[in-house]
Amino acid sequence: MAMKRGMRLDIDEKRWRQRAPVAALLLLALFVAGCSSGGFGGSSAPAAPAAPAPAATTSVAPPPSAPPPSAPAPATAASPQVPSSPSFKDKITSFFTGKSATAPQGVANAPVSNPDVACPLIDIRAGASTLTIPPSSGEGTAMALKYQGTFVRAARECAIVGNQMVMKLGIQGRVIVGPAGGPGRVDVPLRIAVVNETTANSKLIVTKLIRIPVGIGSTDPGATFTHIEEGLSFPLPTDNSLESYIVYIGFDPVAAEAQDTAKPAPKAKPPKPKPNSNAPSG
Repeated sequence: MAMKRGMRLDIDEKRWRQRAPVAALLLLALFVAGCSSGGFGGSSAPAAPAAPAPAATTSVAPPPSAPPPSAPAPATAASPQVPSSPSFKDKITSFFTGKSATAPQGVANAPVSNPDVACPLIDIRAGASTLTIPPSSGEGTAMALKYQGTFVRAARECAIVGNQMVMKLGIQGRVIVGPAGGPGRVDVPLRIAVVNETTANSKLIVTKLIRIPVGIGSTDPGATFTHIEEGLSFPLPTDNSLESYIVYIGFDPVAAEAQDTAKPAPKAKPPKPKPNSNAPSG
């Protein structure tokens, strides 16, 4: 029995000695883990607190410096007042200057101021579209031509005043210098006539002769003339015949010549009596 107990003690001692290194290694491993984890069997150490973010700073721009005083703006002249509605002369001038005045064009008929009433149209009288100075007398007179006049364009405007039709006309033409012409003054005889044209007959309503002086310079090949007729009026017809009214324009040198011929010659003043040198003196 004593032997068995001694053998058992030896065996237990051997087992203890064999397990002692293992236990020592285990304790060492646990100790190292505890040091790294902050404690034996403890949970993982909390993460180090993050560095506080820098406080946001708001940059305040310095107040802008006051701008230097600017020089006073130069005084400008007051702009002219624009009229509320252009006059007929302004409209005619604008109409004429808006296109070339070197070549004849068809006459223009402006809008009617009263749409309920027909405004007579403008036309060039047949045989009166060209002015020749001196008048053409047949063949072989081309080189004797001094001046030639033609129409370029025309426009009109109508208004009803009481029982009268009042028309304003704008007429533009051109005078060119011929082979025998030169600088000087040309008298352009313009005829305006309002005619009631029907298939049965033609009835003259009103007519007017205007003398337009046109000056031509020494180096000019010609000159343009413009005439504004402000008050051509005639009674309104009682029937619907106004639609057949036509305003004719044309050159009328025959009437101008007759007008010049009809002018009486100025009377000659009687000569003053000469003093009598033989008369006795007092």
